[in-house]
Amino acid sequence: MTISRHQAVGAYRRWEPVDFDAPETPAAAELPVAPAALDPAAIPQAPEPEPDPLGDVQLPTAEDIERMHEEARAAGHAEGYAAGHAAGFEAGREAGHAEGAARVEEAVRRLTDLSADLDKALSQLDQEVAEELMALSIEIARQMVQHTLAVHPETVLQTVRNALLQMPQGHAQIRLHPDDLALVRENMGEQLGHAGHRLVEDAELSRGSCRIDSLGAQVDATLERRWRRILESLGHERAAWQPADDGGEG
Repeated sequence: MTISRHQAVGAYRRWEPVDFDAPETPAAAELPVAPAALDPAAIPQAPEPEPDPLGDVQLPTAEDIERMHEEARAAGHAEGYAAGHAAGFEAGREAGHAEGAARVEEAVRRLTDLSADLDKALSQLDQEVAEELMALSIEIARQMVQHTLAVHPETVLQTVRNALLQMPQGHAQIRLHPDDLALVRENMGEQLGHAGHRLVEDAELSRGSCRIDSLGAQVDATLERRWRRILESLGHERAAWQPADDGGEG
């Protein structure tokens, strides 16, 4: 807004120092007012204020600051928790992997030991079964021999013939069980007599046994000796012949 010179002169007066010796002047209320002073347009207006660049900016309140602090703390806590969780998970995974590997190694070792023990047990079982089968076979054979001697006592005749074939010369003493001697005398007495052999009764011999003595030679054809030779060929030297409990027969 512009003010004309006329309006400025009418609105303002020059200031002059007060003269205390001057006569009293009428009261201010009695002073005449310039017409220009009564005109609103003549009154100077204050300049309009400049716009405040921060007028639209709202400063945060205490609640806003507390809320922002809480959000920052929560964000930091979440970030720290996530980082700690990841680190803990990785550490736990490595520890779990190591523990699992140790358990697998221990399980493999135990399985290996069990396998070795099983092989050992099976080998021992096989050995025991083989020995039991062999013992059973020997016992069956012994029973068959005794049964054959009881049912076919004439088998002693072939025993005597085979023993005489091993003698280098005649004139031998043929020792037999009393029951076998009677049987041999009945079937081979004349033949043995012509060859110069003599039958000798020996109650200590078991049935089916024969022992022949000659000058400088002896043939042991006892049942015990023949049985022992058979068992030695099978690797059972200690399995001795056990005669039947029927009064010495067989």
